[in-house]
Amino acid sequence: MNWIHLGIAVVFEITVAFAASKARGFTHLWWTVATLVSGAIATFFLSLALLTFDVGVGYALWTSVAGVGIVVVGALFIGQRLSVRKLLGILVVIGGVVGLQLSGAA
Repeated sequence: MNWIHLGIAVVFEITVAFAASKARGFTHLWWTVATLVSGAIATFFLSLALLTFDVGVGYALWTSVAGVGIVVVGALFIGQRLSVRKLLGILVVIGGVVGLQLSGAA
């Protein structure tokens, strides 16, 4: 169940970033509400995941997987470019997540 909680937290963290970009500095009410509600939900599910993950590992997984997801969402839906450097960075992050998993941390 910890992986499901972490996955839900990641999805809502990606939603936070997307909604925050649309909120335009919190000047658009409904995007601001979406940002804040998504952030609360993401934090709630992260806290559930951290019941079984080591806090450092769980937080590192959450932020890194969400970060990759945000880059992908930005490229697919916001028109941001995926450069070679960004793709290389994504590969490094994925390597780090795999390394954490192989360490037997969760």
